[in-house]
Amino acid sequence: MTTRPEDPEVRDPVVATTEPRLLRVLGPGLITGASDDDPSGIATYSQAGAQFGYAMGWTLLFTYPLMSAVQMIAARMGRTTGKGLAGVLRLHSPAWLLQSVVTLLLVANTINLGADLGAMADAMTLLVPGPRWPFILFFSGLCIYLQVFLQYTRYVAVLKWLTLVLFAYFAALAAAHVDWTKAAAGIFIPKLTWNADFVATILAVFGTTISPYLFFWQAAEEVEDIHAYRRRKSLRREPEQGEAALARIELDTLVGMAFSNLVALAIMMTTAATLNAQGITEIRTSADAAAALKPIAGEFAFIVFTLGIVGTGLLAVPVLAGSAAYALGESRKWPVGFSRDWQKAKAFYGTVALATLVGMVINFTDINPIRALFWSAVLNGAAAVPVMIAMMILATRESVMGAFIVTGSLKWLGWTATLVMAATVLAMVVTTFTG
Repeated sequence: MTTRPEDPEVRDPVVATTEPRLLRVLGPGLITGASDDDPSGIATYSQAGAQFGYAMGWTLLFTYPLMSAVQMIAARMGRTTGKGLAGVLRLHSPAWLLQSVVTLLLVANTINLGADLGAMADAMTLLVPGPRWPFILFFSGLCIYLQVFLQYTRYVAVLKWLTLVLFAYFAALAAAHVDWTKAAAGIFIPKLTWNADFVATILAVFGTTISPYLFFWQAAEEVEDIHAYRRRKSLRREPEQGEAALARIELDTLVGMAFSNLVALAIMMTTAATLNAQGITEIRTSADAAAALKPIAGEFAFIVFTLGIVGTGLLAVPVLAGSAAYALGESRKWPVGFSRDWQKAKAFYGTVALATLVGMVINFTDINPIRALFWSAVLNGAAAVPVMIAMMILATRESVMGAFIVTGSLKWLGWTATLVMAATVLAMVVTTFTG
């Protein structure tokens, strides 16, 4: 008989004396935040640091409360309703909106996933010179295996351990000679330069930091945890669980998003102190950033930066494939979830495998991965705005959330994030078509 894991929402004094409570509480929010620093995100932050030095640091301070609010709202919706974001949208929004968002998400995630697999392979060839295709095949197969055949609680444990690879970027930062006076000014004193490159980089950072696949993933993982922990019920059914549940979600999300943005800041500061300082201002991929670091920052910084790319890819690829499968499955009323046996959720797991395989195949075509990533960001932005508007409307409806409607500062931060993302997408469209 399989025993269920200890529920981190339950304060067990025996467990608390042997294991730090924070380690048990962190889960969906930590994994979501860490997966945001995927290889394509690393490329964005590296380019920002290489091209503009320390001047972009403020963007990560600015986006922290906004992304935290949006992710917290998504998590609350999952924990309260017992349904993922697509399931809530299916019940309470027009069918055309749901299908449009799911289609955009599926296409964007698959492209992003393919780019991440390619970046992981490129990083490995820096460490082990040779062809990249064996690494693409290996990483694709490994990600499919972990998602389809590993027990849910063990799978989550693997993802939690993978977040540790992000400390590689703090190690790389320690090896760089950072001008901390300029770095602090870049973080705390926003500096705007109104030219196309600067605006495009701001848009890229915002679009990378606030992505719709993260909303779907964190909401879905809250639902998964309801099934994984025997005591938990949706808050609509058991409102007395609300105080402990919302406190856990808040702590998990704030820590997860802080970790995400601190890692991004470390990447940006490292490349500012090394590449920008040496006049290297053009970075196309995360592997380019790692290769450029070697002669400047030394072997240690190069190795840890490169290993970080591989580790973050292993974390992000399952999240990209999984969030797409959750969204598609819930929109189609399929049995979904990694806590289900694959034989009882064949369409869900089939979507996970197919998205990963299509992403893998992209790497063997003539499609330009950089151009594909750009359009992936555009599609993500196009999907993010209507999803965020729908989320904010539904999260404030008593008919959806019961006694757990979103109010106060969380509500206004959520709407602010929505307006910022809408402005970001509009600016992206304008700069795209006006050159």
